[in-house]
Amino acid sequence: MSERELGDMVVRELVDAVVRSPNYDDRDQPVSMVVLHYTEMQPVEAALGKLTNPNSGVSAHYLIGERGVVTQLVPESKRAWHAGVSYWRGNKDVNSASIGIELDHPGHAGGYREFSEPQFEALVPLLARIVKEHDIPRVNVVGHSDVAPLRKTDPGELFPWDRLAEYGLCLPRPDKLEPGDPFPNEGAFILALGRFGYDITEGRKAIEAFERRWRPEKISGLYDQQLGAILWQLLLDRDRGDNR
Repeated sequence: MSERELGDMVVRELVDAVVRSPNYDDRDQPVSMVVLHYTEMQPVEAALGKLTNPNSGVSAHYLIGERGVVTQLVPESKRAWHAGVSYWRGNKDVNSASIGIELDHPGHAGGYREFSEPQFEALVPLLARIVKEHDIPRVNVVGHSDVAPLRKTDPGELFPWDRLAEYGLCLPRPDKLEPGDPFPNEGAFILALGRFGYDITEGRKAIEAFERRWRPEKISGLYDQQLGAILWQLLLDRDRGDNR
């Protein structure tokens, strides 16, 4: 590792430890996104081992334990390998454009449950610093399922997006919806999901990802008028310049 790279691995005030992962390379784009994940592994040491194992081919910039311990794994100036095959708002190289934050959590496969309070309290200031430093728009603070709906469900329907939105760190769920049903059928809704930024290669999976983010209380993979109203309002807000 060069002196410059070592300089990037500074233990910031909000970072408790640095454990270098070898799984990174150079970015092709400036940072414009943050992708939130869960590890679906426990204990946290198992996730840390995988994210720093040169044979695993995966990493992230940060890992936050359930007790709120923040570990930096990859310099923010480098491309960590956290998103895999992914897409968001026309960008097919999400790794190059994003900072990846892994949350220590058992995930859907290990007994899905709410995220811990110490973990959330550690995430908020870290994310706030990242968003401010890189001038990341709220619409680009997303979950892994948003950028890889065919493969991923994390961080899932119990992640407190509404609380992050209260800090201005992601888009809030629209609370004032325009009346009426703007989409004549499911196909039109799926096309609109593509306009908003989702990969719509598999429409029902894209709907599920949208539900996990915007209507987590009901996940069906099927279009209905409530989903249509939410998406329509998000598109209206974007066109008005309110989604920054």
